[in-house]
Amino acid sequence: MAKINPLLILPPVLLAGFVAFVAVGNLREDRDDLPSARAGHPAPQITLETLGERNLFTDEMIRDGEVTLVNFFASWCPPCRAEHPLFEDLTQEGVTVLGVNYRDEPARAEDFLEELGDPYAAIGADPRARTGLDWGVLGLPETFVVDGEGNIVMRHAGPLTEEIIATRIRPAMERAGATN
Repeated sequence: MAKINPLLILPPVLLAGFVAFVAVGNLREDRDDLPSARAGHPAPQITLETLGERNLFTDEMIRDGEVTLVNFFASWCPPCRAEHPLFEDLTQEGVTVLGVNYRDEPARAEDFLEELGDPYAAIGADPRARTGLDWGVLGLPETFVVDGEGNIVMRHAGPLTEEIIATRIRPAMERAGATN
């Protein structure tokens, strides 16, 4: 009887493990979701610089008893431009949206807001990405739902769409309002 070399079994076992790993990832309920370690915890301190003459986004604003959206964006980010009209719509509905201009040149950020409109109740610049790093921002755009006590309820990485607002953002805002 021939003896089987254990090294011949290793590649199929590794391949089966990889296939199982990919299958589990693809069978998740929301495979595009990028979870945040900050969800369910207090939002990190806000330390931003002023952007022109606009109202400065301060830490107290996310701890004022109202549910808010915090949007990290930049003028150099095409998906930020694509989602921007949706923030205009949310603001018109009475949703408080606070903006963080991330690693951007102030003049370009001002031009971006002049061209597309300014949906933000307050905004601040994060030129060195310190606040973004504290919040766990990996790429732009990113939007956080924050309850009135300053706790992060959820994070959405990537541009918002009407579907994402309806299926993820609004339910998270409702949960955030229920926790106050």
